[in-house]
Amino acid sequence: MENRVFICSFFQISDTQTMKVNQTVVGEFILVGFSVYPHVQMFLFLVFLGLYLLTLTGNLAIMGLTWVDRSLHIPMYLFLGALSFSETCYTLTIIPKMLADLLTGNRGISVTGCGLQMCFFLGLGGTNCIILTLMGYDRFLAICNPLRYPLLMTNMGCGRLVASAWTAGFLISLIETALIFRGSFCSPKLVRHFFCHMRAVVRLSCLDNDLTGSIVTVISVSGLMGTFLLIIITYVFILSTVFRIPSAEGKQKAFSTCASHLTVVLVHFGFAAIVYLKPEASAGDDTLMAVPYTVITPFLSPLIFSLRNKDMKNALRKVLGKRRFLKKLSWINAT
Repeated sequence: MENRVFICSFFQISDTQTMKVNQTVVGEFILVGFSVYPHVQMFLFLVFLGLYLLTLTGNLAIMGLTWVDRSLHIPMYLFLGALSFSETCYTLTIIPKMLADLLTGNRGISVTGCGLQMCFFLGLGGTNCIILTLMGYDRFLAICNPLRYPLLMTNMGCGRLVASAWTAGFLISLIETALIFRGSFCSPKLVRHFFCHMRAVVRLSCLDNDLTGSIVTVISVSGLMGTFLLIIITYVFILSTVFRIPSAEGKQKAFSTCASHLTVVLVHFGFAAIVYLKPEASAGDDTLMAVPYTVITPFLSPLIFSLRNKDMKNALRKVLGKRRFLKKLSWINAT
C-alpha cells in the first residue's frame, strides 16, 4: 500500500514538473492596455496626445527659461529645471508607446524592450521623488538658515545633488528590474496594463512571483514613503520657522515660495500612493489607476510651477518681449 502511494506521488510530481517544463517560454509580451475599451480608442488617443503635447510644452518652457534667464540661475530653479527634464524623459518612456498602441492596435513589445521600459520608468520615477525631496531641502535651508544658505546651497552643490538623485533612482530601478527579469516568463504573454508595470509583469514570471512581487513592492513603497517622510519633516521645520516670523508680509512671502512645491508634492505622492499602496486589483482597475500617476501628474507639475511662480512668469514675459522687439527691429530693417 505504501509503495502504491509512493508510486502515485512520484507520478503526480513528475506530471507537475513536466507541465511546468512544457509551459511556453515567451519572448514577447502583448500590452492589453486600453484594448478592454475598444469603442473609445480614438477618443483616448486624442485626449492623451493633447495632454502629452501640453506636458512637453510646459516642461520644455521651464527648461528653456531656466537656461536663458540668468536671474533663474539659482538652486531653486535649477532643481525645477532638473525636475522638468526628468519628467520629460519619464513621459517619453511610456506615452509614445501607449499612443502608438491606441492608434495602430499593435500592442507587442519584446521582453528586452519591456525590461528597458520598466527600468527607465522606475528609475525616472524614483529620480522625480528624490528631486522633489531636494527641492524641499532647498526651501528648508532658505527659510530656516537664510544666512548660511548661500554657503550651503551653491549651484555646484545643486548639480551634485541632482546627479546623486539620478544615481540613486536608477540604482534602485536596476535592482528591482533585475529581480523581476532574473528568470523566464511563461504563457499567457498578456501584460494587463498599458505599459510594463512591475505588478503586471511579475504575474507572468515562471518563478515564485509572490515572493518577487513582495520584495519589489517593499522596495518601491520604502523609497516612496521614505522620500515623502523626509519632505514632511522639512515642512514641519519650515512651518515652525514661518509661524515665528513677526510680520504678516514675511509669512506670506515664505508661504508663497513653498506653495507650488507643496502642491506638486501632494499631487505626485498622492497619485503614487494610489498605485503602490493599494491591494491587488483587477486588470481594468490597475490600468485606470495608473493614468493619473503616469499622464496627469507630469501634465500638472509644470502648470502648477509656472502659474504660481512670479519669477517664471516674469522670465516668460521678458523672453516674449525680447522676441517682439527683435521681430519689430527686423521688420524696420527690412523696410
